Amino acid sequence: MNYNDKFMRKAIALSVANINNGGGPFGAVIVKDGKVLSTGVNRVTAHNDPTAHAEVNAIRKAAKKLGTFDLAGCEIYTSCEPCPMCLGAVYWAHLDKMYYGNTKTDAKNIGFDDSFIYDEIELKLSKRRLKSIQKLPEEAIKAFKAWANSSDKIEY
Repeated sequence: MNYNDKFMRKAIALSVANINNGGGPFGAVIVKDGKVLSTGVNRVTAHNDPTAHAEVNAIRKAAKKLGTFDLAGCEIYTSCEPCPMCLGAVYWAHLDKMYYGNTKTDAKNIGFDDSFIYDEIELKLSKRRLKSIQKLPEEAIKAFKAWANSSDKIEY
């Protein structure tokens, strides 16, 4: 058996078990050097947290365990192709590779439809459903200038 299959099966098993534990049908496993570093399941409704997706939960645990925000050298196995938020988190965490089971179309077919978010991202701000209004940019830019000029910042 391919060791990748073992980790994928673990993500799938987590997703199935989570249904009976008050969560959504999603599981994720982060692996480093051929060993499970962390796991996560969907706890959105259980924790009343819209960001408590399996991938985000696994990334948070892995980062805490390693003491770094940079998960380069790690891979993620997820029971479903990630939503836009989770995909962004995977990129921000610098994971080397992602394996997934179900597709976003499979998720859409059972009521987890993220296509509207992808559609919204393509629109100009003025055309999006979420009304977005810029306020006090001349004050907000001060933080960016301070960051740009900081000598002890940690790039990410």
